[in-house]
Amino acid sequence: MSHSSHGCGGHHHDDQDPAILFSLYKKIDLTKVQCLNEAEDGSGKKVFKAWEQRLDKDKFVESDCDEELLFYVPFTGDVKLKALRVIGGDGGQHPKELRLYKNRPPMGFDELAAEADQVIQLSKDQTGEVEYPVKIAKFSSVQSLLMHFSRNYGDDTTIIYYIGFQGDYKEANRHEVTICTYEARPNPADHKVNDFNSAGNIIS
Repeated sequence: MSHSSHGCGGHHHDDQDPAILFSLYKKIDLTKVQCLNEAEDGSGKKVFKAWEQRLDKDKFVESDCDEELLFYVPFTGDVKLKALRVIGGDGGQHPKELRLYKNRPPMGFDELAAEADQVIQLSKDQTGEVEYPVKIAKFSSVQSLLMHFSRNYGDDTTIIYYIGFQGDYKEANRHEVTICTYEARPNPADHKVNDFNSAGNIIS
């Protein structure tokens, strides 16, 4: 089964600190992260970690019955996703293809749409040096991601040590319910429009 690749190819960046760029792991709602086909329950959450811990081989996820892994990754706010990095297992256990789906609910392998929002061909990377850009226009308002690692480099199982995200982040607007209670007589002074922008934590 062949898949077209969108925005494929990695880029190496040495002029900016990845520890700062790839700090969106703090904005992942880890309590709600799900991983299907993980050999050890709960191990999928361990791959979302600080850049400085990316080479920690004690924290990883390995697939169970075949090479596929499916992550549901919710964020605590609104993310403009720009790029990602993946560190995989040695040899054939490194993932080869990643299919991204934006703002989809948790679902099983059989429920995935045939056409992903973006397909990325992954290189074997043991240090996290390869950066994969995403379509920023497509991933400009992300509340959750489905990440389907559909193939690896030929082994029976897939291992992932690290997944990192780069992008901008804004806190979710917590005032919507309150505003609705007195929307019958709108008062411009009641709408703190600037609160959303001021709460934004921009990562660049």
